[in-house]
Amino acid sequence: MERMSWALVWLSLAFNLVVAISVCDGQFPAMFVMGDSLVDNGNNNGLSSLAKSNYPPYGIDFHQGGPTGRFTNGKTIIDLLGDLLGLPLLPAFTVTFTGQQGIWVGVNYASAAAGILDESGLNLGDRFSLRQQVENFKSTLNQLRNQMEQDTLNQYLAKSLVVINIGSNDYINNYLMPSIYSSSSTYTPEAFAEHLINDYDAQIMALYNLGLRKFLLAAIGPLGCIPNQLAKGFAPPGKCVSAVNDMVEIFNRRLKNLVDQLNHGNYTEAIFVYGNTYGAFNDILGNPATYDIILIIAGFKVVDKGCCGVGRNKGQITCLPFSIPCTNRDEYVFWDAYHPTQAFNKIIAQKAYSGPQSACYPINVKQMAQL
Repeated sequence: MERMSWALVWLSLAFNLVVAISVCDGQFPAMFVMGDSLVDNGNNNGLSSLAKSNYPPYGIDFHQGGPTGRFTNGKTIIDLLGDLLGLPLLPAFTVTFTGQQGIWVGVNYASAAAGILDESGLNLGDRFSLRQQVENFKSTLNQLRNQMEQDTLNQYLAKSLVVINIGSNDYINNYLMPSIYSSSSTYTPEAFAEHLINDYDAQIMALYNLGLRKFLLAAIGPLGCIPNQLAKGFAPPGKCVSAVNDMVEIFNRRLKNLVDQLNHGNYTEAIFVYGNTYGAFNDILGNPATYDIILIIAGFKVVDKGCCGVGRNKGQITCLPFSIPCTNRDEYVFWDAYHPTQAFNKIIAQKAYSGPQSACYPINVKQMAQL
């Protein structure tokens, strides 16, 4: 018992040191991530789900171990943002139960096919919805309570970054699937966006009430431009599906308005930031060659089809196991039917970290770290 008591004392001292150093450096002690397959790093690997990517060629450029459950050829936006923040790769929530994975630097709860609504993505099997991801964070919080004193924990949570990237599946695997879901006949696009925002707001407030204070809330990208939607043939060649993008823009406007409301509300020492993924995505699609300086290549050359996949524009399904992807992956915006390449993710991460207000509103992540 005495040895255990001393061990807890040393853990508490270590956590105090981590928080103190991070505050002095103007960085975050930890990053907690919630979302869908755009930021999932392996939580679906052990679930009964069709939404998995723990097989080649996924991870072909991920030098830390090949396929891990990330839905891209290399690093996700979260991995790359962590690089900019000086944080190591985060553990997936599902591998933190044994205590062998350190949770001091944060945890990733994102789950492929997950949505803001519990029912979104049900057609693909098991997944952790946003509500369940918040519940999973509570489990991590219980672990942290056993490792540090309450005052230290409060400071640690208040200084940590929360990134939420979710909402795409509420459209792709819900509203835009009338043969399975009734949402499109129940709600107008405006009413559906409002329904999503109300549920989203409730989960943000749950996290705030648990002690988190710094939130980066990512917009939904232009879903009408992804290979999966283009493969349906609803848009002229070279154009995106405008009806789908119009729906997404309704949601994004409401999300930005929510950020304004929260920042002007009575939320002590909190900051809420809107990450304009939609605008950044559109800028890259409209001006692909201008990103050659960032990528140190000749810019993006392919913006309408996946590097890996099956069917028209390689956009009907994701990569099949052991399929052969393109070799010029840094010239593609999309890795598969739904997800971007590591090259694209690098640009989005940089915009979130140090971009102007048009990319990250009202401040960027680097500025948020200094608060």
